[in-house]
Amino acid sequence: MVRPHLFDLLSKVKIIVFATLYYLIKAIQPVLPYVCFFCAWLFVILLVSNLFTAARDAIARSKKMHQRPCSKCLYFTDDYRLKCTVQPTIANTENAIGCLDYRAKKNYCGNFEG
Repeated sequence: MVRPHLFDLLSKVKIIVFATLYYLIKAIQPVLPYVCFFCAWLFVILLVSNLFTAARDAIARSKKMHQRPCSKCLYFTDDYRLKCTVQPTIANTENAIGCLDYRAKKNYCGNFEG
Protein backbone atom coordinates (compact mmCIF):
# COMPACT_ATOMS: atom_id res chain seq x y z
CA MET A 1 0.00 0.00 0.00
CA VAL A 2 1.29 3.45 -0.91
CA ARG A 3 1.63 5.87 1.91
CA PRO A 4 -0.28 9.18 1.79
CA HIS A 5 2.82 11.38 2.17
CA LEU A 6 4.23 9.84 -1.07
CA PHE A 7 1.20 11.23 -2.94
CA ASP A 8 1.87 14.65 -1.45
CA LEU A 9 5.49 14.47 -2.59
CA LEU A 10 4.50 13.43 -6.13
CA SER A 11 1.93 16.21 -6.41
CA LYS A 12 4.53 18.78 -5.30
CA VAL A 13 6.99 17.46 -7.90
CA LYS A 14 4.30 17.74 -10.59
CA ILE A 15 3.58 21.32 -9.57
CA ILE A 16 7.27 22.21 -9.71
CA VAL A 17 7.74 20.59 -13.14
CA PHE A 18 4.68 22.25 -14.66
CA ALA A 19 5.57 25.62 -13.16
CA THR A 20 9.08 25.35 -14.60
CA LEU A 21 7.68 24.42 -18.02
CA TYR A 22 5.24 27.32 -17.86
CA TYR A 23 7.99 29.86 -17.18
CA LEU A 24 10.26 28.28 -19.78
CA ILE A 25 7.56 28.55 -22.46
CA LYS A 26 6.85 32.14 -21.42
CA ALA A 27 10.58 32.92 -21.74
CA ILE A 28 10.96 31.51 -25.28
CA GLN A 29 7.58 32.71 -26.55
CA PRO A 30 8.92 35.92 -28.17
CA VAL A 31 11.41 33.98 -30.36
CA LEU A 32 9.16 30.98 -31.03
CA PRO A 33 7.65 32.33 -34.29
CA TYR A 34 11.14 32.92 -35.71
CA VAL A 35 12.26 29.43 -34.74
CA CYS A 36 9.15 27.89 -36.31
CA PHE A 37 9.61 29.99 -39.46
CA PHE A 38 13.23 28.87 -39.74
CA CYS A 39 12.33 25.21 -39.18
CA ALA A 40 9.54 25.32 -41.76
CA TRP A 41 11.80 26.83 -44.45
CA LEU A 42 14.59 24.42 -43.56
CA PHE A 43 12.14 21.54 -44.07
CA VAL A 44 11.06 22.93 -47.48
CA ILE A 45 14.66 23.44 -48.61
CA LEU A 46 15.67 19.92 -47.56
CA LEU A 47 12.62 18.45 -49.31
CA VAL A 48 13.39 20.27 -52.58
CA SER A 49 17.06 19.32 -52.32
CA ASN A 50 16.17 15.65 -51.89
CA LEU A 51 13.82 15.79 -54.88
CA PHE A 52 16.54 17.30 -57.09
CA THR A 53 19.05 14.72 -55.89
CA ALA A 54 16.64 11.88 -56.63
CA ALA A 55 15.92 13.27 -60.10
CA ARG A 56 19.64 13.69 -60.84
CA ASP A 57 20.36 10.12 -59.74
CA ALA A 58 17.47 8.76 -61.83
CA ILE A 59 18.72 10.59 -64.92
CA ALA A 60 22.27 9.33 -64.40
CA ARG A 61 20.99 5.79 -63.93
CA SER A 62 18.86 5.92 -67.08
CA LYS A 63 21.79 7.27 -69.10
CA LYS A 64 23.87 4.35 -67.85
CA MET A 65 21.09 1.89 -68.76
CA HIS A 66 20.83 3.26 -72.30
CA GLN A 67 24.52 2.58 -72.93
CA ARG A 68 23.92 -1.17 -72.91
CA PRO A 69 24.12 -2.47 -76.49
CA CYS A 70 22.33 -5.78 -75.92
CA SER A 71 19.06 -5.02 -77.71
CA LYS A 72 20.96 -4.10 -80.91
CA CYS A 73 23.25 -7.15 -80.80
CA LEU A 74 23.07 -10.04 -83.25
CA TYR A 75 23.26 -12.57 -80.41
CA PHE A 76 20.46 -11.03 -78.33
CA THR A 77 17.45 -13.38 -78.34
CA ASP A 78 14.88 -11.19 -76.53
CA ASP A 79 13.78 -14.28 -74.61
CA TYR A 80 13.66 -14.06 -70.82
CA ARG A 81 15.12 -17.57 -70.43
CA LEU A 82 18.23 -16.92 -72.55
CA LYS A 83 18.81 -13.29 -73.34
CA CYS A 84 22.17 -13.73 -75.05
CA THR A 85 23.57 -16.87 -76.64
CA VAL A 86 27.22 -15.85 -76.18
CA GLN A 87 27.31 -14.02 -72.83
CA PRO A 88 24.13 -14.97 -70.94
CA THR A 89 25.51 -13.96 -67.52
CA ILE A 90 26.15 -10.33 -68.43
CA ALA A 91 23.27 -9.74 -70.86
CA ASN A 92 21.29 -6.58 -70.06
CA THR A 93 23.56 -5.61 -67.17
CA GLU A 94 26.08 -2.81 -66.77
CA ASN A 95 28.86 -5.32 -67.43
CA ALA A 96 27.60 -5.64 -71.02
CA ILE A 97 28.54 -2.04 -71.89
CA GLY A 98 31.99 -3.02 -73.15
CA CYS A 99 31.08 -6.49 -74.44
CA LEU A 100 33.76 -7.81 -76.80
CA ASP A 101 31.30 -10.21 -78.49
CA TYR A 102 28.95 -7.44 -79.65
CA ARG A 103 27.92 -7.71 -83.29
CA ALA A 104 25.39 -5.28 -84.74
CA LYS A 105 22.14 -6.69 -86.13
CA LYS A 106 21.25 -6.15 -89.74
CA ASN A 107 17.88 -4.56 -90.34
CA TYR A 108 15.48 -5.57 -93.11
CA CYS A 109 17.27 -3.38 -95.69
CA GLY A 110 20.61 -5.04 -95.06
CA ASN A 111 22.03 -2.07 -93.16
CA PHE A 112 23.57 -2.42 -89.72
CA GLU A 113 21.68 -1.07 -86.70
CA GLY A 114 23.38 0.76 -83.88
